[in-house]
Amino acid sequence: MSSQAAAAVPTKTPLLKSRLGSFLAVVPLSIWVINHIWDNLSAFKGAAAWEASVTTYSNPFGQAFTFVIVILPLLIHTFWGLARLFSFKPNNASYNNYGNLKYIVQRISAVGVLFFLGAHIWLAFLHPRLVEGHAEPFSDISREMHHHLPTLLVYLLGTLGTAYHLANGLQGFAMSWGIFASDRSMRRFEPVAIGLFLLLTAMSWGAIYALYTAGAAFSPELASLIP
Repeated sequence: MSSQAAAAVPTKTPLLKSRLGSFLAVVPLSIWVINHIWDNLSAFKGAAAWEASVTTYSNPFGQAFTFVIVILPLLIHTFWGLARLFSFKPNNASYNNYGNLKYIVQRISAVGVLFFLGAHIWLAFLHPRLVEGHAEPFSDISREMHHHLPTLLVYLLGTLGTAYHLANGLQGFAMSWGIFASDRSMRRFEPVAIGLFLLLTAMSWGAIYALYTAGAAFSPELASLIP
């Protein structure tokens, strides 16, 4: 191996890891997140429609497929993101500009989204199926939304952080993959990213509102037992 080839390896490896991490963030995680938010909007149609859209799988392989396309990429992206999180050094005090502000908010939102998704996947997907032997009922989540304020606040902030992290992450994805090659192209995409952030937030909070409204019909006693 020549000295030129040997020197090229260290520079290519971080680039490949960065592209793999960004790829797993956008495909398939972003697609799944958008689809999941859309499915939750079925709460406006009632319990049966929500459970059919969100918790019911048409065949036994559906849950395994969800695990493969969501949990595994999420774990890989999480480890990749944690490595980047511990390596970055904010310099907002020296360079107080819009780009640096977005950068640090992206990192902060990543921590919040990590805890939110971890709790959401465990409490809404894994725990009901593995421990209780059934999918999460509509009555449980809607009752918690309406009668348990911490649950409502966690979902409002968690979905807000997820919407921002996804929308802003698209710019990083496009830059790392060479789709945007100039500052001008990045600035042109900025309104798209902001619009996507607002749209995802509106969809998420709309679904939460539907669950919150429906929760008024269910007894608050069980919700008071939630820690």
